[in-house]
Amino acid sequence: MPSVIFPGPEGRLEGRYHPAPRPRAPLAMILHPHPQGGGTMNERITQALYKDFVARGFAVLRFNFRGVGRSQGSFDNGIGELSDAASALDWVQTIHPEAQVTWIAGVSFGALIGMQLMMRRPEIRGFISIAPPANMYDFSFLAPCPASGIVIQGAADTVVTPGAVQKLVDKLRTQKHITIHHDEIPRANHFFEHEFDELMRSVDNYLNFRLNPDCPIR
Repeated sequence: MPSVIFPGPEGRLEGRYHPAPRPRAPLAMILHPHPQGGGTMNERITQALYKDFVARGFAVLRFNFRGVGRSQGSFDNGIGELSDAASALDWVQTIHPEAQVTWIAGVSFGALIGMQLMMRRPEIRGFISIAPPANMYDFSFLAPCPASGIVIQGAADTVVTPGAVQKLVDKLRTQKHITIHHDEIPRANHFFEHEFDELMRSVDNYLNFRLNPDCPIR
């Protein structure tokens, strides 16, 4: 889990990078929750997603948005953080340019940034969005959503309301040529405090499905 520092739009960005275990290995980037809510790349779900992709043979990067940890700059309400994510993906692609497939996974605010980045980067072919803040931000930029993925939500989340996430999922599911999975975890709050194992089981089940060579989704 090497510590890395790479250039971002407002100075250096701090990350953890697991190198590709083989040529042409797939690539994944993990995005942490809201910086002003204490979100960092060491947040529990962010770390678990990172380790999950590492175990599956991906090259994996997680990093701190501007103003978090040793990353320079200050919070920019999502605009600058999207630029940070684009710079991070650029950097990891220079390290591992032969990746055939790229995935993005984000937690809450990180899910928002990941889905925005997906609109700019056609190489992203799969996503995991955990508790995307559909009641706080306008997700109409997903027009059309360019890739298939999964949205995972806690049924008892009082920060990101399950109803708003369901509306987002329903809208995305009207599109052709993509498939949106949606898991709602019973009793889980925004942080999946007591349902962490169920959350990661949902992630694993989806990745097992998508990474199977016989998966119909490309």
